[in-house]
Amino acid sequence: MEALVKTDFKFPNQSAVYKGKVRDVYSIGDVLVMVASDRISAFDVVLPRGIPYKGQVLNQIAQHFLNGTKDIVPNWLMASPDPMVSVGKRCEPFKVEMVIRGYLSGHAARQYKAGIRTLCGVTMPEGLKENDKFPQPIITPTTKASEGHDEDISREEILKQGIVSEKDYVQLEAYTRALFQRGSEMAAAKKLILVDTKYEFGKDKDGNIILIDEIHTPDSSRYFYSEGYSERQAKGEEQKQLSKEFVRQWLIGNGFQGKDGQKVPEMPDDFVEMTSERYIELFENITGNPFVKADIRNIEGRIESNIIKYLKG
Repeated sequence: MEALVKTDFKFPNQSAVYKGKVRDVYSIGDVLVMVASDRISAFDVVLPRGIPYKGQVLNQIAQHFLNGTKDIVPNWLMASPDPMVSVGKRCEPFKVEMVIRGYLSGHAARQYKAGIRTLCGVTMPEGLKENDKFPQPIITPTTKASEGHDEDISREEILKQGIVSEKDYVQLEAYTRALFQRGSEMAAAKKLILVDTKYEFGKDKDGNIILIDEIHTPDSSRYFYSEGYSERQAKGEEQKQLSKEFVRQWLIGNGFQGKDGQKVPEMPDDFVEMTSERYIELFENITGNPFVKADIRNIEGRIESNIIKYLKG
């Protein structure tokens, strides 16, 4: 199966291109054209092989949630001329990512297991076990690194360094909590638990705070199945989850955690195929809609044609 791992488009009036871990963003006039590739990253490293349909899944889940939360906070999305493409307004991004956690999972659980009880300046209660629910969701921001690893940072440090003004940061926290609440409600309606997620914000040319990038996708979020959650916790069993965590666990099991000197293991065909199926499963579970596979025989040609058609109006 074909997967889109790189793009090199040259559109009319294109002024810049930014290539992130997963998305390639083309600047054209006052708009950004964001192509969700099939690349997959873990531990801040882009893995060598792409995952078929992953870009389409991410793009369409993000649209589902951006449309479902625009009454809470304005967002950047204007149109989707292709299943793997979003077009939206250009914003100046804040240099922090707003991570919010409802449960002791992933990075927070690994820190907790190591005996650490304060994460990004927030105290985590004693007596929790992995995947327990926090009494209240906690916000644990990270710096937004243009290269290398994002780093945990506290609210106090963000304000002290002047990365975000206090007025704006208070608003970012309020939006983050409201979005997480809505995302949790939308997940619960599909018998899922939104465990943790991250949001990115920017300012438009009028100085308004805008929600940017993707939200509530398996790349930026972790989901558990709600059915059987309590029973699994009581028995100390692993939770059944829909997220990228299974990719991280596979990498850890194969001796890779993104540390210096470690070699990325080769992903076999069956693992790539299983990963693709897991992404499609999440799409169908979280949106409640059947996934319609786009034609992937000439992905680049299809995307280029659809974007040019959109730009011509």
